[in-house]
Amino acid sequence: MLGTIVNAAAIITGSLLGIAIKGGIPARYSRILMDAIGLSVVLIGLKNALGSNDLLIVILSLVVGCIIGEFLEIENGLDRIGQWFDKKLAGAYGNISQGFVTASLIYCVGAMAIVGSLESGLSGNHQTLFAKSVLDGITSIVMASTMGMGVMLSSLPVLLYQGAITVSAVLIKPLLTPEVISQMSSTGGLLIMAIGFNLLEIRKIKVGNMLPAIFIPILFFSIQKLI
Repeated sequence: MLGTIVNAAAIITGSLLGIAIKGGIPARYSRILMDAIGLSVVLIGLKNALGSNDLLIVILSLVVGCIIGEFLEIENGLDRIGQWFDKKLAGAYGNISQGFVTASLIYCVGAMAIVGSLESGLSGNHQTLFAKSVLDGITSIVMASTMGMGVMLSSLPVLLYQGAITVSAVLIKPLLTPEVISQMSSTGGLLIMAIGFNLLEIRKIKVGNMLPAIFIPILFFSIQKLI
């Protein structure tokens, strides 16, 4: 869990720095910074998405995962949490919901979150999560400077999500072949691209409802072993 704890702490620290400088950034600079973040997120997602050669599994994972996520209404759940924070803090820190949902998805969807958490749980190697902590900390500064307190609160789902993967890593170790990990990373890359499109306001995509897709390759692999 050490890597995940450090990751959450980095997000909190970066967000506090971003909130501290928020008032000093003119609106036009805030907007172009968000555009820069959006383009960067698309680039990261594209790089990860091209990592798998088994496109059929990736496509099927998206289809099945989206159906599951839509049924569970994951995105609405994240929105409700953000809105709960909005009410509790009486709007003192702006639109917390937007920052919370966007940052939570960015920090949780990526391949580094999955692979790093698995490495942490399986071998006690926290290097990937330490590297992710540096990247997330820097990203938090920029995002919190434009989106506020919600970015810092995203450290909570990061702690729960990555912690759960780390704890369960030993149980799913037999299923984590290089091919499965590649397919998970590729599927996650597509979701990261979707987050980038949201940030660029190209089209509103319910990325939260797509989250189960990342873990569908494990299901397909399990079915193949039974056949």
